[in-house]
Amino acid sequence: MSTANDAPCPDAIGNLSVPSPSKYNIRTNESGQTTVLGIEGSANKVGVGVLRYDPKSKTYATLSNPRKTYIPPTGQGFLPRETSWHHQNHIVALVREALREAYPDHSDPTKEISAITFTKGPGMGGPLTSCAIAARTLAKMWSIPLVGVNHCVGHIEMGRVATGASDPVVLYVSGGNTQVIAFSDGRYRIFGETIDIAIGNCLDRFAR
Repeated sequence: MSTANDAPCPDAIGNLSVPSPSKYNIRTNESGQTTVLGIEGSANKVGVGVLRYDPKSKTYATLSNPRKTYIPPTGQGFLPRETSWHHQNHIVALVREALREAYPDHSDPTKEISAITFTKGPGMGGPLTSCAIAARTLAKMWSIPLVGVNHCVGHIEMGRVATGASDPVVLYVSGGNTQVIAFSDGRYRIFGETIDIAIGNCLDRFAR
């Protein structure tokens, strides 16, 4: 079963640019394409995605995206320790599945990976640490660069793709984060935030 059913996404709205491969010693394939394996595990879901960027067509394509969700006992929330154990138990199998789906006919799909990316934060400390260790281990084993990704920026960039917004001012309400974020002087910046009332948690609880 495919975990990546979406068609390639054109970079028509000017997403954050892919760094020059030569700047970070990132290898590309013979077509100049950059392929990264990303690990996300900031909360109760852990996922591994393989994403390819084609500079000629300026498109991003998700080649695979398997994931597992930690479901706590009824009436309980997900706690950092148990969530970390869940991620640790599944991450190796997810990496193998992601590579197998992305390159089903390749004898060594690791040779196609340009870099390892992982969620650096924000999120739950234990699960984040578990995934970061896995990402660092893979980067060392495969001798490729390791790139930390800001969780919030990832959500915003995906939202821009979905909506076509070119330069939005964002009310970011994911989980416990409540922030007003906008792009300024080459990076996303927080123009206002609160830690006492989490709109994201409010919306999540109301929806449940």
